[in-house]
Amino acid sequence: MAKSSFEYVKTFELDDTLLPNSWIVVRLDGKCFHKFADDHNFKKPNDIRALRLMNYSAYSVLKEFNELLLAYGQSDEYSFIFKKDCNLYKRRAAKLLTIVNSKFTSSYVFYWRKFFGDEELKYPPTFDGRLVLYPSQENLIDYLKWRQADVHINNLYNTTFWALVLKGNLTPSQAEKRLSGTLSADKNEILFKEFGENYNNEPEIFKRGTLLTRKCIIDEESKKSVKIIADVHDDMLKNNFWKDFSVHLMKPKHLLPHEGSLTDMIREQI
Repeated sequence: MAKSSFEYVKTFELDDTLLPNSWIVVRLDGKCFHKFADDHNFKKPNDIRALRLMNYSAYSVLKEFNELLLAYGQSDEYSFIFKKDCNLYKRRAAKLLTIVNSKFTSSYVFYWRKFFGDEELKYPPTFDGRLVLYPSQENLIDYLKWRQADVHINNLYNTTFWALVLKGNLTPSQAEKRLSGTLSADKNEILFKEFGENYNNEPEIFKRGTLLTRKCIIDEESKKSVKIIADVHDDMLKNNFWKDFSVHLMKPKHLLPHEGSLTDMIREQI
C-alpha cells in the first residue's frame, strides 16, 4: 500500500503491549445500573432474569474467544480471565479491553428478549471496563476470592435491606439507618426472627455469583466427551475448590468433568 504524507500521525499511538506470562483480567461494570434496574422493573433484591442475561452475555464472549480461560460475574459486573500465555491481538491492552466490552454489551442488548420477554429495553445499557495483570496463580485466585466475598457482603445486605422495605414497611432511609453498623450475624438474625427467612436457603446464584468455566461432559447418545462452557455457583472461598481447579489454570487444555446439574446453558451445547 502506498504511503501518504499524513502517515506520520501513527507515531502518536502509544505502545500498550501487556507484560507477557501473566494473567489478563478484564472486568466490566454496569454504569448507573441502579437507575437502569429501576427503569426496567428489576425485581428486588435479585432479578433472576437480569442475572441470567448477564451470564448469557458473558457466555457469548467465551464462545467467541478461545483464549479466554474463564469468567466470573455477579450483579452488574463480570470478570474475564485470559490464559497466561494468551497472544490475542499481540496482547495489546486497548484491543483486548474494547473487544470484550463491545461483545458483551452488544450481546446484552441482542439477547434481552430471550430473558425479559415483552419487557421493553428502553435504552442501551453502558458498561465501563478496566484491565489488570496478575503475575502469579496466588494473585489470580485471591482476585476471584475477593470478587466472590464481595457477592456475599453485598447480597446479604441487599436481601436484608429489601426485606425491611418490602415486608417491614420501612422507607429506604429507615432501612439504611437500621442496618448501619450491623454485622453479618445481625443481618441473618433480622431475616430469620422478623421475616422467617433463612439466608442459607437463598439460591446459590444469589449468594455466590456465577463461574463460567470450560469443562467436558459425556453425551448420553454418542457416549463421546463434549467440550462445554459450564455455569456453576461453586464456593471459591474454600481451598478445596482450588485443589482440582488450579490445575486448569496452569494447564487450560486439562478440562475437568462437569458433575453438576444440566443447566439451560449446558443443554444448548450438547
